[in-house]
Amino acid sequence: MKKKLLLSLILPLMLASCNNISDSSSIIEDSQYHKIDKIENVDDVLIDELKASFDFFYETANSTKNSPAYGLIPDRYNVKQDYAYSYASIASVGYGLALIPVAVERNWISYDEGYERVNGTLKTLLGLERTHGFYYHFLNMKTGKRFSDTVEVSIIDTAILINGALVAGRYFNGECYEMANNIYKAIEWDWYYNEDVYRFYMGYSPEKGFEGTWGGYAEQLQIMVLAAGSPTHPVNSDPYKVMKAISSKSSKTPYYDEFYLTWTGSLFTYQFSHAFIDFQNKTDEDGTNWFTNSINATKAAIYYAEEQKDKYKTYSSLSWGFTASDGPNGYTGSYGIRPCSGGNLIDGTVPPCGAIGSLVFAPNEVIATMKNYKSNENLWSKYGFIDAYNLGTTDNYTDTTINIPESGWYDSDVIGIDKGIGALMIENYISGMIWDLTNMIPYYQDGLNALGIK
Repeated sequence: MKKKLLLSLILPLMLASCNNISDSSSIIEDSQYHKIDKIENVDDVLIDELKASFDFFYETANSTKNSPAYGLIPDRYNVKQDYAYSYASIASVGYGLALIPVAVERNWISYDEGYERVNGTLKTLLGLERTHGFYYHFLNMKTGKRFSDTVEVSIIDTAILINGALVAGRYFNGECYEMANNIYKAIEWDWYYNEDVYRFYMGYSPEKGFEGTWGGYAEQLQIMVLAAGSPTHPVNSDPYKVMKAISSKSSKTPYYDEFYLTWTGSLFTYQFSHAFIDFQNKTDEDGTNWFTNSINATKAAIYYAEEQKDKYKTYSSLSWGFTASDGPNGYTGSYGIRPCSGGNLIDGTVPPCGAIGSLVFAPNEVIATMKNYKSNENLWSKYGFIDAYNLGTTDNYTDTTINIPESGWYDSDVIGIDKGIGALMIENYISGMIWDLTNMIPYYQDGLNALGIK
């Protein structure tokens, strides 16, 4: 792959010193980012999965000009019967936006094609219904309206969406960056915050109001960075401090050092914030490094799979990574590793994205695992690895909660958030491109500084 020069090397440092972008006149107009691969001899399995994942986001999006839902991307796609589901996920849109610059830099689409898709999608987002700046989680793929009256106004999915919007906006600059900034500045993080307990709410709907709050460490770390860096509706470091205070840690073992536990141990909770924000070489005031924390969680996941392989045929050091995904009995967010701070579901299901999303934390182990997955033709589709598979139990163990055929269970779908986390981590491993772009955006630096992460 032909390498390109990385321009404007001094720009990220200059931007990092800015307090915030207060108006459109502050938007950088004349700096075009170009990636440079940092890994020599990139394994084909990485590029294959990256390209196939991008194809999912790009090809399945609503590309009808003048549609009120232009640029929206389905939550999932059935690769066996070749059809997209009728509802979009705003998290899918966030990941899809972030991958447009990747595709341009890798010459999978032209600059003009990428610009048109990003520009049109951001215009769509500005026109969609919002509640205090936050978006409904699922939207109708044709109309852009709330998919049903049970769909919540989601803080975490809005966070993923704005991450992607800012990345794509920063890449194309000009009108795109201005629109992304306007979307971000309209988000009222302080409205979605319970100041009585110093926690963000977990969900909101007009019918039920606010429900639940974020407690211990999980994927809401990105929310805290975005909220702390907001120039319009900031939330200070209090929820970050409370999160750490109430989070429990694992014990140190010969296989991994101690790390902060999440409720289910689902690996996405250790990955999602890191897809957009580079926590390498950064520690907070207590000396916590969240990147190292995820390295240890990844090591624990591999070790746990080895521990369980005598029970489940799917598990091994080359088939691991328990995270929210489809399973034989439907989608669940309860798949996870142990140790964890709560409870989780273990039934032999393995989603490839669980390992792929940890690529930056354990590259050698993840690449070997991906090669193992690729050797199983049942796991591959036109949009890369399917969401999950399960080979059942071993002869000396019975799990009455599942009924797996002798040939194994293989999912029919790919899911946007699972394709997204894998794809972004692959690009970050190869080039660091997503991290480079967010490092050029003052909001992230302001947010990290406000939380004491430096």
